[in-house]
Amino acid sequence: MSDIPAPPQRIDKWLWHARMFRTRSLASRYVATGKLRANGVRISKASYAVTPGDVLTFVLSERVRVLKILALAERRGPFSVACELYEDLSPPVVKSHTPRAGPAGHRPPGAGRPTKLDRRRIGDFTTPNK
Repeated sequence: MSDIPAPPQRIDKWLWHARMFRTRSLASRYVATGKLRANGVRISKASYAVTPGDVLTFVLSERVRVLKILALAERRGPFSVACELYEDLSPPVVKSHTPRAGPAGHRPPGAGRPTKLDRRRIGDFTTPNK
């Protein structure tokens, strides 16, 4: 084995190889938003070069991810290989004790507009006695 260090790799390519994003173009767009930090420095160029030992910090799926790059890959492989590219230093996920509200505008099945019979029953219920 030689002691020659591996050449650096583009950050968008590494994120794609590590299976953080489904496509390389999605990884490029995320980096362009400026929401990613490498070694504490905000990155906004997809061509930023990363090397093993760099620490990436970003928010993904409402969760702060802190990843230490352990290796670079030549091609995208299966999930088991992708997990060997980084060490996850992310803080543990804290589950909140308060129940979350459902999505806005969510209606249970069958809860559409009231039918004519439903409207008559609602009217009988809400109007004062005749």
